[in-house]
Amino acid sequence: MMAEIYDMLPKYLQISAYLRELIERGELAPGAEVPSERELAAQWKVARPTAAKALNTLRQQGIVHSRRGSGTYVTDRSALMRENAPRYGPPFAEDDSVTVLEAAVVAAPREVAEAIGLPRARAVIRKALSISPSGSTTLITSWYPVEFADSATRLLTLERLPGGALRYLESVIGRGPAVVRERIGARLATADERGYLALPSPAAVLVVHRTCRDADGRALEFRTAVHPPGHWVIQQEYSTSSAADSRR
Repeated sequence: MMAEIYDMLPKYLQISAYLRELIERGELAPGAEVPSERELAAQWKVARPTAAKALNTLRQQGIVHSRRGSGTYVTDRSALMRENAPRYGPPFAEDDSVTVLEAAVVAAPREVAEAIGLPRARAVIRKALSISPSGSTTLITSWYPVEFADSATRLLTLERLPGGALRYLESVIGRGPAVVRERIGARLATADERGYLALPSPAAVLVVHRTCRDADGRALEFRTAVHPPGHWVIQQEYSTSSAADSRR
């Protein structure tokens, strides 16, 4: 059955799916070199651009990465950590009421600078307040490397960007997130957060930190989402190694 499904896919997707299975089964371990474009083209009897497209598909998914002048290798983070990847979309639902509170180039806090490896002490900030139809509120603060200020100029406007700021950034620079890392914790709200979220003092909040990097490990966004008490909903869906085993 799986072979029949593969046959229906474009050739480059057949190749990338085959390589992905090798990685998930451990036949290509983290750090191992994957076949080159030339080797894949010969093995699959396809043109070099088709083989290159297959490798680029895996690269965009964060499963492999390239080293200049060397080759393409399985990422150390393992393809099985990919469960976060589909969750990097817009932080707001389409029917949410969103107010962009701040959009500017400012001094980056140390936590932000360390999270995305900023070479300079300044960054682009976008802060927004979202209110869902049910009345739940979320305060979202997103940070971007300051070099994006010149090319992705709409990051500095107080407008809601269709598809979200990260999607907009991807359309401008031609690079999207391949690795997404999230940390979740609880703490007391700051004075500013209490003001935006209309909370008493003291008040506990749920905080989600998310860092997005491209296939080469370059930071694209660091986001903090602050959720007030009473509206904490986190849903996660995980893929495990057994998923690869079940396809054999």
